[in-house]
Amino acid sequence: MKKLSTLFFLLFAFFVAQAQVKEPVKWTSKIEKKSATEYILVFNATIEDNWHMYSQFSDENGAIPLEVIFNNNKGNYTPVGKAAESKTEKAFNDTFGVTETFWSHNAQLRQTIKITNAANEVIQVELAYQVCKEVCIQGSNLFEFNTKTLKSKEVKNFEAVAVAAAPKKDAVSAVPAVSDTVTVQATEQATELPTQSADTTKVADTTTKSAKSDKDDESETSPFNIFLGTLLAGIFVTFTPCVFPMIPMTVSFFIKQNTSKAKGKFNAVFYGICIIAIYVLLSLPFHIFEGVDGNIFADISTNVYLNVFFFLVFVIFAVSFFGAFEITIPSSLANKADNASNLGGLAGIFFMALTLIIVSFSCTGPALGLVFGTVLSSDGGATLVSLAMFGFGLGLAMPFMVFALFPSLMANLPKSGGWLNTVKVVFGFIELALAFKFLSNADLVLQLHYLEREVFLGIWIAIFAVLALYLFGKFSMPHDSPVPFLSVGRMLLGVLAFAFTVYLVPGLWGAPLKLLSGITPPLNYSESPFGFGGSGGAPVASTEKLPDGAEVAVHGIIAFEDYDKGLAYAKTVNKPVLLDFTGRACVNCRKMEEGVWIDPEVLTILKNDVVLISLYGDEQIDLPENEQFISKYSGRKITTVGKKWSDFQLGKYNSNARPYYVLMGLDEKNLNDPVAYTPDIKEYLKWLQDGVANFK
Repeated sequence: MKKLSTLFFLLFAFFVAQAQVKEPVKWTSKIEKKSATEYILVFNATIEDNWHMYSQFSDENGAIPLEVIFNNNKGNYTPVGKAAESKTEKAFNDTFGVTETFWSHNAQLRQTIKITNAANEVIQVELAYQVCKEVCIQGSNLFEFNTKTLKSKEVKNFEAVAVAAAPKKDAVSAVPAVSDTVTVQATEQATELPTQSADTTKVADTTTKSAKSDKDDESETSPFNIFLGTLLAGIFVTFTPCVFPMIPMTVSFFIKQNTSKAKGKFNAVFYGICIIAIYVLLSLPFHIFEGVDGNIFADISTNVYLNVFFFLVFVIFAVSFFGAFEITIPSSLANKADNASNLGGLAGIFFMALTLIIVSFSCTGPALGLVFGTVLSSDGGATLVSLAMFGFGLGLAMPFMVFALFPSLMANLPKSGGWLNTVKVVFGFIELALAFKFLSNADLVLQLHYLEREVFLGIWIAIFAVLALYLFGKFSMPHDSPVPFLSVGRMLLGVLAFAFTVYLVPGLWGAPLKLLSGITPPLNYSESPFGFGGSGGAPVASTEKLPDGAEVAVHGIIAFEDYDKGLAYAKTVNKPVLLDFTGRACVNCRKMEEGVWIDPEVLTILKNDVVLISLYGDEQIDLPENEQFISKYSGRKITTVGKKWSDFQLGKYNSNARPYYVLMGLDEKNLNDPVAYTPDIKEYLKWLQDGVANFK
């Protein structure tokens, strides 16, 4: 297990390794006194060979123009016109059909400012710019000038990630802009990253046998649900600053590069297929791991340390989304892939796709981590990992292929702008919320009660309340552009976030929150397990003595967690047994308890007509030394209570599904066919009624 943890630590460490991209522009600055109230701020840039930085007067429909941002001018000073520029060059960009203005090698800006507050001595100015070669990079540098000492310094360099691979052409103008300008606050660092989500929380056990229930296709980790969730994640990622601006530029490149439109469309579709293939290839190591150790996914799904590690990774990604820092793959990899794209033909197109994947990692990485976190904590094995990667790759590649086949649709694409960063920040809030589900999994498995239902909900309420305030424009993040007014879309998202926050609040007092069944800790894992003025359940009367080995479970049901004690009690009261194979961190188990068991007719049967025995397959309590054994079904050493019940379920019922329900008589024979996840209340109620009737 230690080797397994180390393996996955190294795997994810690769994905979150921070390596700053190359800085092709170096800046110096100085301040000159023009008169008693006027000063000239001078910015000198040295640009590496073959790179081009775009002028503030460049056509906005092409590359992103340079922007001079005055951070502390209000009430202190006013800029006198636009900054004067040194000699620039011009070239026609046939991708966008505009003439762009840019610098090569060197550039100078001279900005005159007039002092309006003599008491203020510090002037803070930020330069936001775009520089392109094979890739385009957005940079943002903050400078501080002192009018008293006439000294200047570069406070921070917010060098951004390479955001796109530009197609190779002979002309300078072939290097188009692909991203929008970002406004960076003076006291924070830059970032880029996005995500969308699939269900990240199902933790299930598996064994070397392939035992499936006919209900498995309805679970949260069914192949269809995983494919759909990861497909949507891939599509959402395209609406981020690293990917969205690439769509029209790449499609236009393929269509205009070839004299034959059919050939251009074929190349663009092949480009999308390459994106899909590369992501699927990333899943191949997991097939090797599974071949070496068939229980690897069981270890992952129930491993506390890995759940905590996923929590930390998601928090890092979320903080990066917010603008604290950049997460990128080393630029040397992007350069090697980009150079390989010069091969031409289909091989060149493959490496163009690889370049896109590498340079857009700051935006796709968090979503990719979400995909891995979802599937690795499921019981689907390596095949499901490959399916998830296929879905994610297809979602990312679809826009490139669709717009290549139907280029007229590009006219309907919205223009790149500050809204892209807003999307990224929203994903950051969602990523942060989902991170706490992994931490909750670990807490539930260990039964530490640190992250009980009220604490978990309190954290989520705070996260989504802050998200609502952000969407309503009450504050901004480092990369946000100024918001003069709220767009309709942003306002509606804010309303949705606020409504969701309001929905969460009653859960603090015991409301079931059925929409989040399986995501939040269960109702009985709470400071007030029976609800505080809510519907968490009804406590057993203080005068009622619980049977030996029993405890009060969800909704006030008396339940046993030991098979022998539960069966013995059932014989004394002459009632059938309901075996509930479940898990502390099982999503679908919670969905059944909070969405089906709460039904009045179902709850009546569970409280009065059966004896409930809940066997937790992920229980981490060690068995006494004399009770440990080697399983004759899996060959594994059974050392914990959870492994004991999982082995029992596999051996007796040839199933490892969770939840899994068995109604049996006092002779331990089934009263009807066992069922797994059955979210339909009427269907589950009929199954209970039939089993109880057969017992009678």
